[in-house]
Amino acid sequence: MKQFLFLLALAGLSSPLSAQTTIPLYDHIPNSLPGANEERSQTDANGITRISAISQPTLEIYLPPKEKATGTAVVIIPGGGYSIVAYSHEGTDVAKKFNEMGIAAFVLKYRLPEDKLMPDRSIGPVQDAQRAIQLVRERAAEWQVNPEKVGIMGFSAGGHLASTAGTHFTHHYIEVPKKTNLRPDFMLLIYPVISFRDSITHMGSRNRLIGEHPAAEKIKAFSNDEQVTRQTPPTFLVHARDDKAVPVANSERFYAALQKHKIPAQLYLYEQGGHGFGMNNKTSEVKWMELVQTWLKEQRFL
Repeated sequence: MKQFLFLLALAGLSSPLSAQTTIPLYDHIPNSLPGANEERSQTDANGITRISAISQPTLEIYLPPKEKATGTAVVIIPGGGYSIVAYSHEGTDVAKKFNEMGIAAFVLKYRLPEDKLMPDRSIGPVQDAQRAIQLVRERAAEWQVNPEKVGIMGFSAGGHLASTAGTHFTHHYIEVPKKTNLRPDFMLLIYPVISFRDSITHMGSRNRLIGEHPAAEKIKAFSNDEQVTRQTPPTFLVHARDDKAVPVANSERFYAALQKHKIPAQLYLYEQGGHGFGMNNKTSEVKWMELVQTWLKEQRFL
């Protein structure tokens, strides 16, 4: 703790903090193929921005005011079925809310699995998730972050990616020359895809990540409820019972696996809300972000 406070003081003296900056995720992108940048971004009438064909992953940094900073940080992974990234309502909007809580937020624009962009499409997204955690920890002093309070958050397919980062962290999909810890300290999973089993998966996400005819071992490896261990991070989950796109059983199975291994976990279920409601489930007065804040305090991350 003393070291963290020293780093905070040093950061305050050496570099001013910017409220919002976007940086490349890598100097040299691993598992990538040469080709033109065909990235596309569209914003609909509701102000929701969706990005596709991402070949240059980035991290957008949202830092809270110095006087509110708690040292806690979260990497945010928007969803989109591994075909697009719902960048605003599951990314930047959420980051701003975390800043109000004194939490530094880092929105990940990650590569989507495409054979023309990467030799192994099944690991491209998790490479980017691991790199985001690595970057936040390695530059923690610069961003006034406690490297022991770095969590990960994901929505829908982004929840699958976040839960992959939280259950596969002993497998380094990227180079880790400084031996940086890639384990998130906590996970926040919002209507997540968890399992790739036929009965409950979101088949579009599965097909895009591991193909339409995956081997049995590949399905098991990316069914993250089956990868939970005693080292899996504490987890908060949100889902709606009437979710037709990603069945609520995804969150229920992950929660059950966490309980089995005695991992601190909380599952909040809305009766209604469907899928993709972002921060605002209009069918309920319960604001799940407020529940997240309370849970983070209970787990001593705030």
